[in-house]
Amino acid sequence: MPRYEFRCRACGDTFEVNRPMAAASAPAACPQGHADTVKLLSAIAVTGRGAGGSAGAPASSGGGCCGGACGC
Repeated sequence: MPRYEFRCRACGDTFEVNRPMAAASAPAACPQGHADTVKLLSAIAVTGRGAGGSAGAPASSGGGCCGGACGC
């Protein structure tokens, strides 16, 4: 189940709520009881190796932001 991060505008507390994606935009009350909260944009980074890849330096096949595989 996705986890959404909120911040209370009244007390500044940051908290997380687990809820289904269908309820992603529903308001969430602060654990301290305040109703004035805002949903935060969370950024995640996924790293690792794919099948057969190496975890070293980027490929030297060309330039661009992604090693040149897409021709950018």
